[in-house]
Amino acid sequence: MDPLEQSTKLGFTPKAMSILDYSIFCTLMLFSTLIGVYFAFFAKQKQNTTAEYLMGGKNMAIFPITMSLIASYISGVSMLGVPAEIYTYGTQYAAVLISEALVCFVTAYVFMPVFYKLQLYSSFEYLLLRYDSSVRLLLSVLYCIMTISYTPLIIYIPALAFSQVSGANLHIVAPITCAICIFYTSLGGLRAVVWTDTLQSFSMISGILVVTILGTLDVGGFGVVMERAANSDRLEFFNLDPDPLVRHTFWTVTIGNFFMWLAHLAANQAILQRCLALPTIEKAKRALISLAVGTVIFVIFSVYSGLVIYAKYHECDPVHTQAIRKVDQILPFTVMDFSNTIPGFPGLFIAGVFSAALSSMSTNLNSLSGVILQDFIKPCLRGRQMSEKAASTTMKVIVVVVGTFCTALVFVVDKLGAIIQLSRTISGVTAGAMLGIFVLGMTVPWINAKGALIGGISSLFVAGWVAFGSQQAIASGSLRFQTKPMSVEGCSYAFPPTNSTINGQAIEEAFWVFRISYLYLTVIGFVTMVLIATLVTLITGPNDPRKVHRDLLSPLVHRFLPLADKDDEPVAETLLVNETEYIKALASEGPAK
Repeated sequence: MDPLEQSTKLGFTPKAMSILDYSIFCTLMLFSTLIGVYFAFFAKQKQNTTAEYLMGGKNMAIFPITMSLIASYISGVSMLGVPAEIYTYGTQYAAVLISEALVCFVTAYVFMPVFYKLQLYSSFEYLLLRYDSSVRLLLSVLYCIMTISYTPLIIYIPALAFSQVSGANLHIVAPITCAICIFYTSLGGLRAVVWTDTLQSFSMISGILVVTILGTLDVGGFGVVMERAANSDRLEFFNLDPDPLVRHTFWTVTIGNFFMWLAHLAANQAILQRCLALPTIEKAKRALISLAVGTVIFVIFSVYSGLVIYAKYHECDPVHTQAIRKVDQILPFTVMDFSNTIPGFPGLFIAGVFSAALSSMSTNLNSLSGVILQDFIKPCLRGRQMSEKAASTTMKVIVVVVGTFCTALVFVVDKLGAIIQLSRTISGVTAGAMLGIFVLGMTVPWINAKGALIGGISSLFVAGWVAFGSQQAIASGSLRFQTKPMSVEGCSYAFPPTNSTINGQAIEEAFWVFRISYLYLTVIGFVTMVLIATLVTLITGPNDPRKVHRDLLSPLVHRFLPLADKDDEPVAETLLVNETEYIKALASEGPAK
């Protein structure tokens, strides 16, 4: 039964999208498609070389790159998930803006100088230069697993929103969405991805702005919103409880999210591609600082929109009345309530949600194609040359194949839990290992390849065990988190009684490890990796720091390194930034020499 039919049978009369709404939505999708066609067939820079397809020719302007970074951050998961999180659990999640802004600065000044100096096509090529091919292979595999696992969640979000406002089956909507994204990404490469992100970012921002403005006016002003939030105990910013078993405190959100966002930003192929598409390191730093400003603004508006939605439905929770199936549909449900106020607004909003999803999916597919080509396909050639045209065609085929596979996985996502926690859990399993290997590689020259490899594998198993156990506990009902107060006393329509309580009480029967806040999952993986890597390095013999080329280390640690003897030059006198030399290094299965 579709959402509209279900709501009608409950006594609630839903509103449907108009022809104007569909026209606005289709127009944006059409423009996204045409951008891909333009860069594939009509632009001066053809997408038939690796540098052009993955890096946009390394001469792109700072504005579209910055907007693309912001658009990639504002995924459909964030756009729908953050307001739903605030509506259900309160505002403590807002503390993420502190860690996310800080991470942008750390990435700009600690990590980006290293990547920019090396000018590699894949961030995992760095691992060959710093460690060896086995570490590079481990991280490449982890990245592919994480990206392929996370992308279906990105696809699911707009399909869920569209099904709520239109009544369309989300399992029909999802493949259509993906087909559009796969089409323009495979044809247009990074330039198409960046410019569609720029176009789509305005639709995303407009959607969330209109919701907050209309919602505030509808309930009676900013004061009413804050008063109702305070009366329901939703205003919570500085819960300083140090207990790691509490789902959200100031510490779990700031510390946990710092490590998770750092892994996403500093060790992420998609972010690296965009920064290296800029002609200078200074412009790359400016883009990352601009990203910090954009993320802070988005978090503030998203958190406030969650409070606005609660203020509007504080006496009639649509989740409990079954007017919507999942709390993640609360934002599109609210949008439809405002459909008569501004004609075409639902179409603009749904276009924004789809835009957020398309930008994130296209980013993932484009970067994944580069990783698979550079880290899996080329090493199998063992020195045989691949023409630029063949490489470009191969990446386009990868985009189509992986995109189709991710579309099929959407059917699995629909059976899982709250999207914010689910997305953070999926990312957290691999993020700790990836972050640890890159951080130690760039800041601790004594760590050797064996330590990094065993530490990374150990981290993956420990984080995976904790994540699997917590998700299983949630599914079995032995773990449930306390929600903020809800009410149905003011509902003007009939709804059937349910077995669930209106104010969900916490259930904490699971093993204590599985009750650790999901935001600490990356921290657990990171600490495990660092401890095991350090121990193994001490046992097997640490590197001589004089023999680790300084270009492989962050500039911030250069002053603390021992100087190389004039008679004992570092082993890595030159770096393998040339693709031919890189392939030879892969064939010999050894680090740069």
